[in-house]
Amino acid sequence: MLIVGRIGKPHGIRGEVTVEVRTDEPEARFAPGSVLRTEPGAVAPAAPGPGVPYRVPAELTVESARWHQERLLVTFEGVLDRNVAEALRGTLVGVDSEDVAPPEDPEEFHDHQLVGLTAVSPTGERLGEVTAIDHAPASDLLVLRRPEGRTALIPFVKAIVPEVDLAGGRVVVDPPGGLLDL
Repeated sequence: MLIVGRIGKPHGIRGEVTVEVRTDEPEARFAPGSVLRTEPGAVAPAAPGPGVPYRVPAELTVESARWHQERLLVTFEGVLDRNVAEALRGTLVGVDSEDVAPPEDPEEFHDHQLVGLTAVSPTGERLGEVTAIDHAPASDLLVLRRPEGRTALIPFVKAIVPEVDLAGGRVVVDPPGGLLDL
């Protein structure tokens, strides 16, 4: 699944929610009628009422989307009030990666293309495996599981990650001194 957003707090009383956008194409991904996938059966972080468990549906269909003060506001079909909207807070929404065309720019990658790649140094030393991509405000970060089990965060910038070899299943990481020791 290619994550395209994270549902935030409700906006108003009629089920509209804010969405933290994690895609370069929000107008296409959140167009009315778009079906977004969630983690099926996940229990929502919040509940629509005291003591009422709420299971996040496997799919949410976009009813409407609009920008308001640089935030995307989305209404999903079936989410009719603030309580249900609140129950969806924190839910990640995405699309099937098979339904997404590969990027045209050879220097651009989807998260699912990078997860699972082996990270190696310029000399070929194994540094770990890419387990996730963290979309931080300053730059994207490769999350590496190091051979000894620790986690390392690598800024996904050309100076530190000079080569991504999808066909070879590896990414070359040239970290500055001390980065892997943090």
